Amino acid sequence: MKIIIPMAGMGKRMRPHTLTTPKPLIPIAGKPMVQRIVEDITKVCDEKVDEIAFVVGRFGKEAEENLIKVAESLGAKGSIFYQDTPLGTAHAIMCAKECVTGKVVVAFADTLFKADFKLDSSKEGIIWVQKVEDPKPFGVVKIDSNNVITDFVEKPQEFISDLAIIGIYYFKDGDYLRKELQYLLDNNITDKGEFQLTNALENMKAKGTKFSPGKVSEWLDCGNKDATVYTNSRILEFIKDQPRTTKFVNNNSVITEPCFIGEGVQLINSKVGPHVSIGTNTIVENSIVKNSIIQTNSKIKNAELSNSMIGNFSEFTGKSNDASISDYSTIR
Repeated sequence: MKIIIPMAGMGKRMRPHTLTTPKPLIPIAGKPMVQRIVEDITKVCDEKVDEIAFVVGRFGKEAEENLIKVAESLGAKGSIFYQDTPLGTAHAIMCAKECVTGKVVVAFADTLFKADFKLDSSKEGIIWVQKVEDPKPFGVVKIDSNNVITDFVEKPQEFISDLAIIGIYYFKDGDYLRKELQYLLDNNITDKGEFQLTNALENMKAKGTKFSPGKVSEWLDCGNKDATVYTNSRILEFIKDQPRTTKFVNNNSVITEPCFIGEGVQLINSKVGPHVSIGTNTIVENSIVKNSIIQTNSKIKNAELSNSMIGNFSEFTGKSNDASISDYSTIR
């Protein structure tokens, strides 16, 4: 089985953090979100994952090497492909077309999830969904009495279904998927100027492919700062029973779990948590921090922080319940 991760988007809604770090590489509870995605998908697959293909922008050699290591840590080959122009979801997948063969999982890299099931690879296709209160911003599916998807509807303004597509798909026949995606490209079949996977899904369904819904117990978005901070808090709750493995200095500080404290962190006369992630070699001194993400090599001093994201190599002094500070920034 192969996993394809399209992740070339610029992450504009996550700026300023994505000006220096591609959004899928932003850490959530101590791990890049793309690493958490592939780890979670690998766990639910009922077959061994042989290859993980990352479709990226020009992220640089170090980022690409880290992605290869993520795949190898899961016993899979890591491959890098490029999408230099954002031409839609179908185009992104076809940038890695040599991997669209056999059994394939496609997962877009800005969604995390919680699921307690195994993927049934005997199904022709699975589209993972989650029930939402307001389906208008999402693509949704309708299902029949046999639990087979009958319709795909993009951003319905009138109620059609509350089962939102979360961006994770399984295809038993990747070669067939590749053929349908190539048809869109060859015939310039676009939606709002982009080649969309949903058009291929409609064509496959019309030709008899039976798609089943795969339901997750929780769907977590990382589309903007607030959503990412919330997702960090939920992931910390999911993993709170895992033993802490990092070494850090706690000098007269109180940690309210769950938290992730990175290697070499120094906590001095501070209160940290709940729901705080602190990256490697960061110093937190005389501060109160809760419900926040602080990345590596930063200094937080005489501060009160909540619902905030602080970048790498940054300094923050003061009080904020909504800070969003990029790398190499100083706020006093």
